[in-house]
Amino acid sequence: MASTPLLFLDVDGPLIPFGAAYPVAADGDSNPLLARLNSGHGPRLVALHCELVWATTWMDEANDSVAPRLGLPKLPVATWLEPSKEDEWLGLHWKTRGLVAWAAGRPFAWVDDEITSGDREWVAANHGGEALLHRVDARIGLTDGDFDVLDEWLRTR
Repeated sequence: MASTPLLFLDVDGPLIPFGAAYPVAADGDSNPLLARLNSGHGPRLVALHCELVWATTWMDEANDSVAPRLGLPKLPVATWLEPSKEDEWLGLHWKTRGLVAWAAGRPFAWVDDEITSGDREWVAANHGGEALLHRVDARIGLTDGDFDVLDEWLRTR
């Protein structure tokens, strides 16, 4: 039996968009950008056929500050490998090797605003399972179209 796919989820960009039309909280919140979270994303993420994993510089703070605002349970947090000179030369994102190591051959989707063709090529050559590296426009964050792509890919794994 195949294992449930992973979905590695970045916060800044996909969940907290940076477009000028998004609000910035002025209510004394510890991070005013949290006002940009779309609470409707939580139920949509939970409904996807996957195991959600934070893949963000927020690390455990995503569970403390982001997850409750989206109605998400506490999620595992991906850890990173130290970037190498080879990573820089290849143009790899600093998360790429760590996510492939975390997945350990399991199918995974990675949602981020900084994914490049170099990351896609490296994952295709070095990951033993299927992978979808889905780049989100950081100005607008996750959209219905992004959820459609993720849902279709995850349901067929």
